Amino acid sequence: MISKRIVAFFAAAFLSLGISTARPDEGMWLPMLLKQLNESEMQKKGMKLSAEDIYSINQSSLKDAIVSFGGFCTGEMISAEGLLLTNHHCGYGQIQNHSSVKNDYLTEGFWAMNRQQELPNPGLTATFIVRMDDVTKQILAGIPANASETEREAAIQRNIAKVRQESTAGTHYDAVIRPYFYGNEYYMYITETFRDIRLVGAPPSSIGKFGGDTDNWMWPRHTGDFSLFRIYAGADNKPADYSPNNKPYQPKHHLPISLSGVNEGDFTMVFGFPGRTNEYLTSHAIQEIQEVSNPAKIKIRDTKLNILNEDMKASDAVRIQYAAKHASVANAWKKWIGESRGLRKANTIARKQELEKQFNQWASADAARKQQYGNLMAQFEKNYKALEGITISRDYILEAAQGVELIKYATDFTKLNELLEAKAPQQEINAQLERLEKGIAGFFKNYNAPTDKKVFVALLSLYYNDIDQKLHPEALKMVRQKYKGDFSKYADEVYSKSLFTSEAGVRKALADIKAGKANPLNNDVGFQLANSINEYYRTQVLPTYTQVNDNLNLLYRSYVAGLRQMQQDRKFYPDANSTLRVAYGIVEPYEPVDGVKYKHYTTLEGIMEKAASGAAEDYAIPAKLKQLYDAKDYGPYGVDGQMPVAFIASNHTTGGNSGSPIINANGQLIGTNFDRNWEGTMSDLTYNPDQVRNISVDVRYMLFIVDKFAGAGHLVQEMTLVSDDTSGLPQVDARKKVEAAKPELSKKELRRAEKAKRKAEKEAKKKAKEAVEVD
Repeated sequence: MISKRIVAFFAAAFLSLGISTARPDEGMWLPMLLKQLNESEMQKKGMKLSAEDIYSINQSSLKDAIVSFGGFCTGEMISAEGLLLTNHHCGYGQIQNHSSVKNDYLTEGFWAMNRQQELPNPGLTATFIVRMDDVTKQILAGIPANASETEREAAIQRNIAKVRQESTAGTHYDAVIRPYFYGNEYYMYITETFRDIRLVGAPPSSIGKFGGDTDNWMWPRHTGDFSLFRIYAGADNKPADYSPNNKPYQPKHHLPISLSGVNEGDFTMVFGFPGRTNEYLTSHAIQEIQEVSNPAKIKIRDTKLNILNEDMKASDAVRIQYAAKHASVANAWKKWIGESRGLRKANTIARKQELEKQFNQWASADAARKQQYGNLMAQFEKNYKALEGITISRDYILEAAQGVELIKYATDFTKLNELLEAKAPQQEINAQLERLEKGIAGFFKNYNAPTDKKVFVALLSLYYNDIDQKLHPEALKMVRQKYKGDFSKYADEVYSKSLFTSEAGVRKALADIKAGKANPLNNDVGFQLANSINEYYRTQVLPTYTQVNDNLNLLYRSYVAGLRQMQQDRKFYPDANSTLRVAYGIVEPYEPVDGVKYKHYTTLEGIMEKAASGAAEDYAIPAKLKQLYDAKDYGPYGVDGQMPVAFIASNHTTGGNSGSPIINANGQLIGTNFDRNWEGTMSDLTYNPDQVRNISVDVRYMLFIVDKFAGAGHLVQEMTLVSDDTSGLPQVDARKKVEAAKPELSKKELRRAEKAKRKAEKEAKKKAKEAVEVD
């Protein structure tokens, strides 16, 4: 049952304080509260659905078509046969895992022309939300008002475990309970997770990553950022481990696809799992991010990217090994650059300070409020000051030291070493050995020691030179004494002697430990380095960082509670925390700088213009795409001789929303969210309606690539395409508008697909066997 309690959410931004308006397209809203908080406004903006159509536990609704893809992205059901649509960059790791120099699906793309060719992906999951409940009272029950943060958290975790167990007993469901508004409220999500997810189709990177790092976080955009997977279930349509006998999952709802496209001013809705936002941070936090943390992390990742770029260009093997890693490093790097620019442009620090001034005035106007809230800002300042030297040390350890793969990998052996040194029971040691053995092949499959050695020299040099010597771990002090700060000489020793540079070295070390020989980790130069940095982090950085953040969490809990009292007439949306949310806005252009205005859509014409410019390697395109363009062979997906590619809208999104469906006023799919504009990346910290736009692949471009480019029209045939005269939830099938496709694969392509499938099945069976053995 959905709780009857109406939660008084209100906007985080205040008109009277000079903070950006909490207009309807700002916010990430809880689906179960749409009826109370948002339905009326959404319908005023053009939505023809009801809140019950979006989220219901009594009937199928839009929520039943939305999945958490792998726990890091969003996906949506687009057929009654389990077909799942997400971003190319969300499926990138799986595409890479199936790729090799011989079978390069990253470069060439992959399309299963029948169900037998669909490739298993061990470990990949898709999670649906069954229902939501407000469990605040249950989670906070029995906690004394004067409890410390440690005591409070311990009690909360006990209550969470109890509520989870009671809510899922006797079912195959799981329960996720998360805090909202810094622990003022708690909501529970009952979930159903599927474990047999197979790769169905992915365009070549020249389409799926068109524009690459050059265009990442930018608009105009021309990227076909999508991939297709299929969820498989057991004979009872419930989650099951991989089996060749599993059947395509039959979802409670799948999204019909509109061929009508988008127009400026159209209503749009994003339904997905946004990862993390911090909209209510004080000016002290924003100043730390803008002036200390972001500049350091940008510098470190810029250095690493230059090295990866050079080595990936020089070797196809390295390119494939580091494709996903490079994308991950580059994504955050460019985001932080845009975020810092956006924070400055929005004058965020000054505007936050104005809000805090008004808050103090409000608190001081009443004796009771002054006692409760009057000292909050002084406490914020004191705690952020305590992080001086701590934040920068933490950033360099996590980004520079842990940015070296050898160090990060060796750190994973810390627990094993501790058990060996403590002469722990053999059962505990064996459990660690088994865990580490399982990860060896996966690590070294995508590891190149010469590349990592270059990263080692560059990043540890930054750590050594940029951080005050008083904040150096013992290993860096040793390099100063023994190598005069020359990390090239130090790298020669580490990478020639450490067991962590090769698969054989790691396997031998674990075998020696199993055989009862002397612990090889103690004398390993790579482990000694990792251990020194890890020990400094655990003893000199983490305690202060943890204590201050515990203090800040309590302060923010009080601050948000105070803001509620101060602005009772405003809706307040919770920060994103990887739980299901709804954001809504309209299709609209924007003006990034004075004198420049971007329209709301792009077309294939823009792809050809970029490809012809020769301005970047990221703008290479497949020959067939050019042929289709020259012939204007767009099928039923083009409009007036043009092929739409992407569009922007004012929906509030963040990481985790990648792959989220863009849904129109009628509940139909019109696009797939994949990015934000560079000027709007600060929306994780503060929302500015003039700057923020989310970027989506037009669903018609997806259909065009699948059908006309890939020749996989059989996939389109299983989708529900709808005509432009459709309104409301009942759908009109418009598949007759799609040209029939009879794709055929060459014998070589068939052999390649079958070989990849057999390999994936073998890995899946191995994973399943290992899981059984562990259990």
